[in-house]
Amino acid sequence: MFERFSSGYYLGRLYVEPDAGGRAAISRAQHEQVNEQLYTGEGVERTDLPLVMKLGNTHFTVGGEADVPADTLVVPESLVEEADIRNPPALREVFLAKADRARQLLSVAEGLPTVGSDSEAGVPGGDGGHSGDGTHGAEGTGTDGDGFRFGPGDGPTGI
Repeated sequence: MFERFSSGYYLGRLYVEPDAGGRAAISRAQHEQVNEQLYTGEGVERTDLPLVMKLGNTHFTVGGEADVPADTLVVPESLVEEADIRNPPALREVFLAKADRARQLLSVAEGLPTVGSDSEAGVPGGDGGHSGDGTHGAEGTGTDGDGFRFGPGDGPTGI
């Protein structure tokens, strides 16, 4: 379903369609399979933790739902519009953050310092709008200076 793409992401192709429920999800069986293969190490670990995906320029968390068809990603209607999907379901390239990248994105979204960041080391943010916590610009803009946007950050659909 997903193949190596870069040091931070896997690449997959899924049918993307809107979901009125407002939560991003894939089929529960595929969610557990992907979580087990790509996010867990050796030993017993949870396979119900959210995956972190990227569609267009937006990162978001993805859960597993029993009623989602295989090879389909349901997302909030606003994300379908933002990704310029005109006639869903549409086959689209979707990026899946690797475990380390997912932890980094979730830390930034939760306002926690990322490993090796200035704020983790106790160094105050410098000028130029960089706060030292992995974000750039004015607080609350949702951008990181490289043009990537995080989701709305208001619950299970976005980070």
